[in-house]
Amino acid sequence: MILGGKLIYPGSQIIAHESKPRDRYKMYKSGSQVENPLKIKELKPGMENISVIVRVLESYGVRAIRTRAGDRTIGEYLVGDETGRVKLIAWGSKAAALAMGDVVEVKGAWVSVFRGEVQLNIGRSSSIERLPEEAVVSSEEIPDETPEAPPQNITPRRSFGAPRRGGRRGRGRRR
Repeated sequence: MILGGKLIYPGSQIIAHESKPRDRYKMYKSGSQVENPLKIKELKPGMENISVIVRVLESYGVRAIRTRAGDRTIGEYLVGDETGRVKLIAWGSKAAALAMGDVVEVKGAWVSVFRGEVQLNIGRSSSIERLPEEAVVSSEEIPDETPEAPPQNITPRRSFGAPRRGGRRGRGRRR
């Protein structure tokens, strides 16, 4: 593998040292690059199998919720990096995996929108790796900015008491 104009042999380990804290921890193991983590401001609804390096800023606790698929356990957290903040929802066995102040790399995450808010989600197939404190800027340096959810195309609901356009109520078309 060639990296930065130099030949790198399989099995070698290289840590890139650059001025940005996040870049310090890009590692190359066994000749294959670990996927490049995204920044919070780059998150868009619908993204899947992504990687981010974040600091846990707040923990909102673990609770049980009811979904269409049945009862589920979730942990809610506020996480951030040097570009912004986002709510992280940890599903199932990962619900209690994080604590306030942790610096982690999350792999296998997906992005969704819930009630107009962009959320980062982790679940069964996601992994969490603890990193040194220096991997992400301090909590005070993390801006309050959040990723923007695309505008919802919500069409007004028809009132069921009002007659339909062009016809009789509730019977469809008669011939």
